[in-house]
Amino acid sequence: MNLDFSFFTWEFFRQFVLNGLWFSITLTVAATVGGVVLGTVLALMRLSGRPGLALPAAAYVNLMRSIPLVMVILWFFLLVPLLIGRPVDATASAFITFTLFEAAYFAEIMRAGIQSVPKGQQQAGYALGMSYGQTMGLVVLPQALRNMLPVLLTQTIILFQDTSLVYAIGAYDLLKGFELAGRNLNRPVEGYLLAAVFYFVICFSLSFAVRRLQQRIQIIR
Repeated sequence: MNLDFSFFTWEFFRQFVLNGLWFSITLTVAATVGGVVLGTVLALMRLSGRPGLALPAAAYVNLMRSIPLVMVILWFFLLVPLLIGRPVDATASAFITFTLFEAAYFAEIMRAGIQSVPKGQQQAGYALGMSYGQTMGLVVLPQALRNMLPVLLTQTIILFQDTSLVYAIGAYDLLKGFELAGRNLNRPVEGYLLAAVFYFVICFSLSFAVRRLQQRIQIIR
């Protein structure tokens, strides 16, 4: 194969890749924040002991975790416009879909983190007259967050990798930028190879940082 990467210049990066990289990062951050918030609510619902809250939350989590993300993206992008009577932008579809989908995974992480805190902590909160919400927010969740922080960050890295799936609905993400550049410059193979290198460097660097953070947390314990 006659590979030629001479086209990979700053002008190439600025023109084709930069906007896609920014979109992927923005989608990752927004979906992580929204997913953690919604996932926390789902986790608390499952741990509440009330069937009216626990059963719907469990059904939502199990349903989302049983369906491939790309199918959820396509279903939302194609079916929701039929229900509401107007088209949904690919960017909006990506942000909503990723948040709803990742919430199921973050819910299980949050639930495991909450259950890792000794029961005595929760009972001590009740003994002080705190409500369920106060005990969770002031006593349990701060301790659980430290336990599950490495797992949350690892899931965020996976989420960044999954942002490439928005390519299926035409959103301009990092992969789309490299694909478009390779097609316009008649170097499609080099474009996909550079995309793979970019994803590897970013994800490997973040994984290394998470491992260092996990080591520091273990030392503190």
